[in-house]
Amino acid sequence: MVGPILEEISEEMANDIVIAKHDIDSEPNMPTKYGVRGIPTMLLFKGGELKATKVGATPKSDIVAFIKENI
Repeated sequence: MVGPILEEISEEMANDIVIAKHDIDSEPNMPTKYGVRGIPTMLLFKGGELKATKVGATPKSDIVAFIKENI
């Protein structure tokens, strides 16, 4: 549900951010490292450090606001 929204945001904000998806099959322990308990969970990193976390499906406007508040 959130995937298409993130693809749109990735195109619109291509000069500001990189959006990546995690492949749980190749790295099954990574979500545990960051305390992920629900899907979808969006983790925002800045300078290699975890800056913010957002859990749950939300409208595009909320996701964009979340990104802009934290970059």
